[in-house]
Amino acid sequence: MPERGSWDELVAHGAVRSALQALDHSILALAAAGAKLAGSARGLDGCIERLTELQVRLDRFDAQQAGDEVRWFERRGRGFALHITPLEVAGVFNDFRAMADAAWVFTSATLAVKEDFCHFTDLMGLDDALTLQLDSPFNYQEHALMWVPGGVPEPRDPDFVPALLQQVIPLLKASHGRAFLLFTSHRSLRKAAELLADKIEYPLFVQGTQPRSLLLEKFRASGEGVLLGSASFWEGVDVIGEALSLVVIDKLPFAAPDDPVMEARSNALRRSGGNPFTQLYLPQAVIALKQGAGRLIRDVNDRGALVVCDPRIRTKFYGRVFLDSLPPMKQVEDRAEVEEFLNE
Repeated sequence: MPERGSWDELVAHGAVRSALQALDHSILALAAAGAKLAGSARGLDGCIERLTELQVRLDRFDAQQAGDEVRWFERRGRGFALHITPLEVAGVFNDFRAMADAAWVFTSATLAVKEDFCHFTDLMGLDDALTLQLDSPFNYQEHALMWVPGGVPEPRDPDFVPALLQQVIPLLKASHGRAFLLFTSHRSLRKAAELLADKIEYPLFVQGTQPRSLLLEKFRASGEGVLLGSASFWEGVDVIGEALSLVVIDKLPFAAPDDPVMEARSNALRRSGGNPFTQLYLPQAVIALKQGAGRLIRDVNDRGALVVCDPRIRTKFYGRVFLDSLPPMKQVEDRAEVEEFLNE
């Protein structure tokens, strides 16, 4: 089975369908037995309550699927999760807004795509929203620069990760570690970790080996660490000061083509005459890239370099949208300029 897929794909497998039915029967049997013990102990009552919740959730998957939702599964190590996700959130959210007599303020450093908020307002059904974009208080022109390495193949090439590291390792030495290497897939992350293990002298911190909070704590304390992370490190992570001077992003963070929710929303857009790439995949990837790049400068005194290793940001027609949406960093063409900047 793939790591994720649609509910229909899951129950099409006879063995999986039989196992889910067995699980359903077991929950019903346990609930019947548990009901006889209700009130005998607080801890047991909590178990019975959770069992009831499980029954309700599993029953939702037995019911006929509504047209405004996506049912899908996800494998997690030795376990799995079943999800029901709204096909679109605007209707649900506007119903909620209608019940609350209140003003709403949405604020973020990454909501706009090329200074345009339409992707977010359309997604949320905010047809009458007033929007405002303010300049950053950070001096990106002097405190940051960006480099797109030449000679790196496109991400689908099997030599992409080794070629990426060949360009990045000299920069890790110039920055004395103090780097985030952000990946769009766990497979690329693991491959990079294997290749880097005996090529750098700095402490290596790899997502998945320890809890995220502990990895960050050790990274900050080391003062010269190199942290390899995927999705959860692209946002909501603050490393202020000299502990982080280099952020490397492996490729443009487009959603996986097999993502069941994105696939369902793409199909809905096509049915209404829309363009899934320009209306869904591209703006979401732009916002995700902005979030990853935002790990670099977190304070007015921070200083560092951003390296985007995906050549498509230069060669594809949509690359300009990414470049125009990033902070106004100085863009350089030569690795030597990045090394000089990091050595200053």
